[in-house]
Amino acid sequence: MNMHSPAGAVRTTCPYCGVGCGVLATPTPEGGLTVAGDPDHPANFGRLCVKGAALAETVGLRGRLLAPQIDGRPAGWDAALDLVARRFARTVARHGPDSVAFYVSGQLLTEDYYVANKLMKGFIGSANIDTNSRLCMASSVAGHRRAFGSDTVPGLYADLDQADCVVLVGSNLAWCHPVLFQRLAAAREKRGTRIVVIDPRRTATCEIADLHLPIAAGADAALFNRLLAEIDRRGLIAPDPALDGLDQALLAADRTDAAVTGLATADLARFVNLWCDSEKVVTLFSQGINQSDSGTDKVNAILNCHLATGRIGRPGMGPFSVTGQPNAMGGREVGGLANMLTCHLEIENAAHRDAVRRFWNAPRMAEKPGLKAVDMFRAVEEGRIKALWIMCTNPAVSMPDADRVARAIAGCDFTVVSDIMARTDTTRLADVLLPATGWGEKSGTVTNSERRISRQRPSLAPVGQARDDWRIIADVARRMGWGDAFGWSHPSEIFAEYAALSGIAGGLGSDFDISDCAGIGRAAYDGMTPFLWPRAGARQGGRFFGDGRYHTFSGRGCMVAVAPRPPQPVTGEFPFRLNTGRVRDHWHSMTRTGLSPSLSRHLAEPFLEIHPRDAAALGLSPASLARVSGAQGDALLRVLVTDRVAAGQPFAPMHWSAETAASGRINSAIPALVDAVSGQPALKSSPAAIRPFGAVWYGFAISQAPIRPDCEYWAVSALAGGYQAELAGLHEPDDWTAFAKHLFSLTSDPLAVHDRRRGLARLAFAGNGRVQAALFVSGEPVALSRHHVAAALGCDMDANLLAGRPGVHQPDEGAIVCACATVGMNSLVRAITTQGLVTLDAVGKALGAGANCGSCRPEISNLLTRLGDPDLPKPGNGFDAD
Repeated sequence: MNMHSPAGAVRTTCPYCGVGCGVLATPTPEGGLTVAGDPDHPANFGRLCVKGAALAETVGLRGRLLAPQIDGRPAGWDAALDLVARRFARTVARHGPDSVAFYVSGQLLTEDYYVANKLMKGFIGSANIDTNSRLCMASSVAGHRRAFGSDTVPGLYADLDQADCVVLVGSNLAWCHPVLFQRLAAAREKRGTRIVVIDPRRTATCEIADLHLPIAAGADAALFNRLLAEIDRRGLIAPDPALDGLDQALLAADRTDAAVTGLATADLARFVNLWCDSEKVVTLFSQGINQSDSGTDKVNAILNCHLATGRIGRPGMGPFSVTGQPNAMGGREVGGLANMLTCHLEIENAAHRDAVRRFWNAPRMAEKPGLKAVDMFRAVEEGRIKALWIMCTNPAVSMPDADRVARAIAGCDFTVVSDIMARTDTTRLADVLLPATGWGEKSGTVTNSERRISRQRPSLAPVGQARDDWRIIADVARRMGWGDAFGWSHPSEIFAEYAALSGIAGGLGSDFDISDCAGIGRAAYDGMTPFLWPRAGARQGGRFFGDGRYHTFSGRGCMVAVAPRPPQPVTGEFPFRLNTGRVRDHWHSMTRTGLSPSLSRHLAEPFLEIHPRDAAALGLSPASLARVSGAQGDALLRVLVTDRVAAGQPFAPMHWSAETAASGRINSAIPALVDAVSGQPALKSSPAAIRPFGAVWYGFAISQAPIRPDCEYWAVSALAGGYQAELAGLHEPDDWTAFAKHLFSLTSDPLAVHDRRRGLARLAFAGNGRVQAALFVSGEPVALSRHHVAAALGCDMDANLLAGRPGVHQPDEGAIVCACATVGMNSLVRAITTQGLVTLDAVGKALGAGANCGSCRPEISNLLTRLGDPDLPKPGNGFDAD
């Protein structure tokens, strides 16, 4: 591998999903970065998705937390750290170790994670440290441990290149792991790989599927049980399988009724044939499996099929759990979950605990699992946890029953938040804020979904007084009296210690062993190239379990008898089954991607995908607003009427927070129902009610300065040189000019057009002859060219701006589809219809759309199909909106 960096470029790793793409970050003279994919990194070979490509737009000072704060006031580091150490030490002394907790994140680097776990589990003496990976990967961890005896991902990305059939279940790979999706699409084109997508929604991933199975919500275990029964009937059980539990699993599978899947008999048969007839089959699964109150059983139902057939651990075959965060795997490796120890050791195992205690010379080793995320915040609410430290995550948005979680954090005796951003839904609840370094400033390692460890390297100086998370934690530990154990001066020393401990773990039978790195120095650490674990002696990285040897006590794989359970029932009060998830261009609660103008061009506000039949029954029209309610709370969302979702099964994204929308926190409506084995919340099938929101006016605004909405509905996003906002209200203001002045914090009079009879108002403000702000109001959802209006910001004032549309000689771009090349829906339609474009490559050559990161290719493919079939809906009839 050629890992020589181009002049001035820093080789680092993307901070978004678990693909773990290599990035070349080059500092610019202005203090920013240029970003490109690293062609030598084996995770992506130079490809980046649209989020990775826009990383340069997310660095800088805007919104950053620049200094420690105590009770909302700036403070010095010494004062803040002294206070944190004193309050945690006093709480432990008075109430015991389990009265404190850390809630950490899959976006921490491995070194940060290791230090936090060492402090909590080995020195404070509690296992009350859990991570937001509990929300996305805990069921996979639990399923792996039941089947393999260890949390081991058996396969590699290369298996996607070599498989004859790839089954995607509960994974919208096209939007959530776009680089892997492009790799799979290339394999399909090159090798004819057959692809099956199992998902209640018709997602962008379905564009390359040979078969889409719109399974009934929650029925995944039933489907794979029926597959297992058919595997047995066809005589495909591997000869002399080294498996425990085979007979019981087959009996449970045979008892499963295929009807609960909701699938047509022909589709079910086709799926079974594809899986059974393809020895080289990969079953790739993600949040649609994990985020369930029976997620662990669903994982084991999938693993059962691969174990029974021996289609595991060999090229082109195996179950593959793909992670949602950049270092969810690293967190699992260091024991970041409350029920694990570092290096995949078991906290329930006395020998494991003793080995870690002796290695750390720990004074007070945790002896039992700690509280998992949902239970942790309940303990905070009940006052059992009296001091809480939240690091690098935003649980007031991301946790289920989010309003209750926010109240619990606010009511905690003492709350510390380490973050890069000054204002999030969680930071506003803290007693102490500690400024952390962000991507581009941090130095450490991350592990991707295929067990590949890569370096994140700094390319920018830390902003303000920001410090690395590991250093902040170590500084608190030293103040609590444990300086010798936390005396590192560089992350390479932490990594070396961690690697040495992994050798002890390997001696105890752990799969995780990177002890060849135990003697690593700073120079070798700085020059580290990406590698797969294990990395120790002859046990070099590769696939696991192809030899039939597992990490269970017996050394045999373990099949689990799965009795499928339906999801929580819907009721007359809450008749819909709400699904939640991600969108293509945003990440978690948008504290980072929300800074990027290009990433808000695709989808700029929280929305609800709802089937046309449901919309008609509820009286919801396209682009209107709907209130979505659960028993716990509600959210206010823009309506997108589409048959991509099934009737009765709407979908809403999880990214919007109180910082970006008036009421977009969809997890406020989600109950805190968890899997009994993994503790992972069910976020994919919650009972919900939907009703129209009776707005009497709608608005769209642009501004160079931050927008200050004062109405029932709003959603703000970034523009180049400013901001835009979608607005709506239940009561029309008496004076739109006064409303606009307050909205934009301006005092000058605008250029304005009013039509009271039609409920229209359009106002534009200028400064020195250039557009400062504009507001467009209508009694219906505002129809105008948002791209055209936004482009006017900062340009010479032209009265034609109030038309909201480009002139006859200025084609309207329409809603942006390709964020990389800024190509909109209208431009695509014009080019496809007038130039006779019929392929993705032809569109790419003509417009550049889809020719860079490829994230938009599924949507362009869908558009080509729609425009080529006279019976399919066309853009402009409510299917798309700008």
